[in-house]
Amino acid sequence: MEFSLGQIASILGGAVEGDPNLKVNRLDKIQEGKPGGISFLSNEKYEPYLYNTDATAVIVSEKLKLGKAIKTNLIRVKDPYSGFTTLLEAYAQLHKTALTGVEEPSYLGSGSTMGTNGYRGAFSYIGKNCQIGDGVKIHGHAYVGDRVKIGDGTIIHPGAKICTDTIIGKNCEIHPGAVIGSDGFGFAPQADGTYKTIPQIGNVILEDQVSIGANSTIDCATMGSTIIRKGAKIDNQVQIAHNVVIGENTVIAAQTGISGSTEIGKNCVIAGKAGIVGHIKIADQTTIGANTGISKTIKTPGQTLFGYMSMDVKDFLKSYTIFKNLDQLQRRVQELEKKG
Repeated sequence: MEFSLGQIASILGGAVEGDPNLKVNRLDKIQEGKPGGISFLSNEKYEPYLYNTDATAVIVSEKLKLGKAIKTNLIRVKDPYSGFTTLLEAYAQLHKTALTGVEEPSYLGSGSTMGTNGYRGAFSYIGKNCQIGDGVKIHGHAYVGDRVKIGDGTIIHPGAKICTDTIIGKNCEIHPGAVIGSDGFGFAPQADGTYKTIPQIGNVILEDQVSIGANSTIDCATMGSTIIRKGAKIDNQVQIAHNVVIGENTVIAAQTGISGSTEIGKNCVIAGKAGIVGHIKIADQTTIGANTGISKTIKTPGQTLFGYMSMDVKDFLKSYTIFKNLDQLQRRVQELEKKG
């Protein structure tokens, strides 16, 4: 895909200093710029590269004063970092949505419908009575079970598994290897020490603009629904158990585990390897640090929690100054006891 410098300047609300008809087809680091590529300069320590780069164009600040002659073209914008981010977003979106049509072999079950401008990759499987919206991309080796609903613009990456009765909203993204709707971990202990499987007959609902990272798993509900609310972003290798509810715009980092029937509020931030027990509630705007364990309901919004088990981050840091000096404190106590 090629774009002229004039087109890019129009997207970014900037101005071309050079030839607006020149075209680029690649995004490069400024220190690695080659003909046909476009770079950006935001950090002043990288300015020396501007005078030597072979990139066709560089996005720079409208206020930048050149120290010497350049051989590249410039696109001047208010904020080059934000401008380049906008360009990255547009570039990525074009790549994601460019594919259309049906590759063979692929399977579409009876009673299933697929909207316009969609894509089904080779070896993808779609079960019976599914409703697939417009512009949905289902990549190769992805699996979609029976009676699944997928909203417009959603992307299912290679190898993702969408189990029966799952409902996915618009403009969601399910990354490779994710499993949505697997059985919840439900077993009833028996008198003889064995366990009896509890059937998991609910489903999973992902609202609009949800992202699920690679190899993450979201269990279906025992009854009812496991729900991921609008705008939530789930990192790779996260486990979300049955009947959990994740609030709007909450972000969860890798290797976090959330036990069954817990409700996470809106705009929460959960760092990597956090562990959250079941059947509790986490207030809106809660921040949970890496490796933190949450064992009880958090009622007050806006807290930052850290440690195992969790406590207020300021209290933890105060306590930590004591923890790390315990050996010295013990020796002092022993010396005092001897004197006493």
